[in-house]
Amino acid sequence: MPADMNDYFKKKQPSGGGNNKTPHLRKTSDDNGGGGGSRQAPQFIFIGLAIIIALVFLKPFTIINSGEVGIKVRTGKFDETPLKAGLHFYIPILERIIPVNTRVRLITYSDTHNSAIGDNYSNSLSKGGFEGGLRRNPAIQVLDQRGLTVSIDIAVQYSLRAESAPKTIETWGSSWEEKIINSKVREVVRDVVGKYPAEKLPEMRNEIASAIQTKVTEKVSSLEGQPVILSSVELRNIVLPPKIKAKIEEVQAAKQDVTIAEQQKEKAKQQAQTKAEIARGEAERNRIEAQGQADKIRIEAEEQSKANKLISDSLTAELLQLEQIKTQAKFNEALKVNRDAQIFLTPGGAVPNIWVDAKGKEQRVISSGQ
Repeated sequence: MPADMNDYFKKKQPSGGGNNKTPHLRKTSDDNGGGGGSRQAPQFIFIGLAIIIALVFLKPFTIINSGEVGIKVRTGKFDETPLKAGLHFYIPILERIIPVNTRVRLITYSDTHNSAIGDNYSNSLSKGGFEGGLRRNPAIQVLDQRGLTVSIDIAVQYSLRAESAPKTIETWGSSWEEKIINSKVREVVRDVVGKYPAEKLPEMRNEIASAIQTKVTEKVSSLEGQPVILSSVELRNIVLPPKIKAKIEEVQAAKQDVTIAEQQKEKAKQQAQTKAEIARGEAERNRIEAQGQADKIRIEAEEQSKANKLISDSLTAELLQLEQIKTQAKFNEALKVNRDAQIFLTPGGAVPNIWVDAKGKEQRVISSGQ
């Protein structure tokens, strides 16, 4: 019931007490209660809408992705415990959460490119979008032992230590890469390379790369809390001054010519050794053959000598006379066929006789063995 009608009935009510007064007052009380409930319903709707609008515009929550940690800042003070991946709420105005990337990063120092590439997370700590990606810097210019300028090309892999990320950002700020990695790498490279003359750098490359890796690791690891995990420091290229490079190329060409000459000399030496070996082999073969032939003759002579000695030992006067008789018997048989033959007997009869045909047509030597 409208408020003015309630006022009207109040004025019309009798001042005296009676049974009809109580029902009238109960009705008026019910009417007032019903009017208050109708006014409270829109208030709850407005409060709910206000809460939704606040959630949309104030956004009191954030999502931390894998490979990141969150740093909660409460009234300007960093919370030492990093927030892991997931959904996290905070109180707007009093608190905020900063996502920090802990993936492996790569910085290259080269004159090929000077741009930077990153993960392009909109909520990255680095506004340029380089957080966790690839940063390309110019090559490091170094003065060698004699003051000549040398360009060093290096690649460095590293990552932010997750458990100490809040302390690192609090101490070094959002430009911690420049302060920790870039400054230490440049300092070490200038210190190591500056100890050598430019022309010695290519042949000392492995030693220089090892020294740079060791010293950069020592310097980064010696920082309080070890804020960075250093994966590798790779020496990619050494760019020398043009004059030094041309001189080294000339020296290398001369060394190559000397190497070729030495190889040819060694080849000729080996060929000569081969021919000498062949000649020695031929000589040895001939010596062996000659020795074999001489041994054969010697053995035959020795055997013949033994045979002659045996024959000589076996000869007696009676045996010689018997042989002479046999030989004369053969000549006698021959005279029967050729009566004109002349026979000459050697003295003693030990040497075979010689039969000469008197007609002069034939001459034959007849040994005692016939």
